[in-house]
Amino acid sequence: MTRTLEWACFRGGAGRIEAAIEAPQAAARGIALVAHPHPLYGGTLNNKVVQTLAKVFVELGYLALRPNFRGAGASEGEHDHGEGETGDLVEIAGQARERFGELPLVLAGFSFGAYVQTRVANRLAPERVVLIAPPSGFVAGGRSYRAESVPPDTIVIHGERDQTVPLANVLDWVRPLDIPIVLVPDADHFFHRRLHLIKSIVRGMWKS
Repeated sequence: MTRTLEWACFRGGAGRIEAAIEAPQAAARGIALVAHPHPLYGGTLNNKVVQTLAKVFVELGYLALRPNFRGAGASEGEHDHGEGETGDLVEIAGQARERFGELPLVLAGFSFGAYVQTRVANRLAPERVVLIAPPSGFVAGGRSYRAESVPPDTIVIHGERDQTVPLANVLDWVRPLDIPIVLVPDADHFFHRRLHLIKSIVRGMWKS
């Protein structure tokens, strides 16, 4: 499927937020807002997992919107540990609907971006949520996260050999939510040589 790429700016709580927008050739069936990993550890909208998510959503007929969190790339502001980032994504979702129409909204994120999207999901009404390696509890680097609840049809994908976000933490988080985890064998946190599996899992679990 042919994709078109354009760059745009949105208004965030700390200033301008840059974003990459990819659209399918046909009319979009919805908007997929895709969030990248921790910006203080090199995460940007160019992350390979994030690009993979955007690609599969475009193939599914969605307009894929990848913003750079505040302080990353050309986005203004400073890292706010998920608080300001949550507000920014809520604002961007609203601005995207103003620009592209009141289309269904999908939330997707990887690592820190997945954590932020659990918060966004409780402030908006997404059609569906996709989370890759969502951090919960204590993770590598001494950081701690308190992921929020998400809808029961959320797709959660985790790597068997993830040394950044322990699988046990994610299981503790999803257990009371009754949400299954799709475990990718031999995959590390960044899904090196396993990106194609993320794509096939999301496509296989998506509603037609």
